[in-house]
Amino acid sequence: MPLRQRPRDRRRSWRPGRHALTVLPLALIAAITVVDVLTPPDIHLGPLLIVAPAITASFAGARATTVVAVLALAALTVIGILRDGLTTANHETQLGALIAVSALIVGLRVLRDRHERELAQVRSVSEAAQRVLLRPLPDRIGPLHLASVYLAAEAEAQVGGDLYAAARTTTGTRLLVGDVRGKGLSSLGDAALLLGAFRAAAHLHADLPELAGYLDGSVCWDLAQLGEQNRLRRAVTPVLGETDGPGVSPGADDSGESFITAVILDIPDDGSTLRLIDCGHPPPLLLHDGTTTALNARHPAPPLGLGELAPTTYEVEVFPFLPGDRLLIYTDGVIEARDAERRFYPLTERVAAWHTDRPAALLQHLRRDLLAHVGGRLDDDAAIVVVERLA
Repeated sequence: MPLRQRPRDRRRSWRPGRHALTVLPLALIAAITVVDVLTPPDIHLGPLLIVAPAITASFAGARATTVVAVLALAALTVIGILRDGLTTANHETQLGALIAVSALIVGLRVLRDRHERELAQVRSVSEAAQRVLLRPLPDRIGPLHLASVYLAAEAEAQVGGDLYAAARTTTGTRLLVGDVRGKGLSSLGDAALLLGAFRAAAHLHADLPELAGYLDGSVCWDLAQLGEQNRLRRAVTPVLGETDGPGVSPGADDSGESFITAVILDIPDDGSTLRLIDCGHPPPLLLHDGTTTALNARHPAPPLGLGELAPTTYEVEVFPFLPGDRLLIYTDGVIEARDAERRFYPLTERVAAWHTDRPAALLQHLRRDLLAHVGGRLDDDAAIVVVERLA
């Protein structure tokens, strides 16, 4: 059951506070007009009318700002008529200045409205990419109860390099939780590659080490293709007289530096154990009978994509997983989150207080506590999956 915040439709949402604010510029125009008319002739408060459109631009669109600006101009004209100074140089200067500044404010508001529309489109595309790439885990799969949450480091990204997926086999359920080197949109390609490979092969390979080897081979092949493309590009660049583009140094090749940490699990429907292969990933936490235990692999494998370091055979670790137990699988964005004093998030200590919570409730507590620890924004993407074995 994925826990994600849905962006609000700003065009349809009714905000009482915003509607109340529209009265403020109108009240200012009326007050300034009355006071200016009642003050002595040598005191001029008309220039203060520019405050009305300036305040309106802070919470309303360009159309409302234009209306308030026109009302401010009308009020300044009324002041000139009532004080018999409409054609004086002083009043004409005030009108000209009010028109110029109001036009500037409306123009800036138009640019801001355009930016907000573009931002809404980016969010829409990001949500679509998230639904396609990072499919929501089912609430129930076989004898397991699942819940997941994704927290992107980039505010508008919604999705990044962390990933998770689940697949059914003839004997149980297989889970993949991974973390691509890097964060944000730049790591989407590697995440999509690994998720596609897992979904295609999870139910085909009966042996978990074979599946891990297949995933590593898929990532290595893609990185090799990327490296070949980079070499061809550098070979053609001197001939065509082109540059590598902004932010890319000539001769740079990042393909050899990319990798994906991952944990691959096989949870049989029958029995009380789970089988795990850890490829350089933080160990999952087992919540059992009031205790929290890290499932540290005795023979961890290197991250996926480091083909020259890949073992000939992957070692499978077996751990108990009884009915009622909960398994917390996470990425390093959780345990490396720091507060204002640069202290890491104490995941093992905090999760101990939520042993009895169901997966969705546990994730709600963990999500709120983690964001409170970092002050509302993470420095790295974070993904968390909770698995409960039902009786």
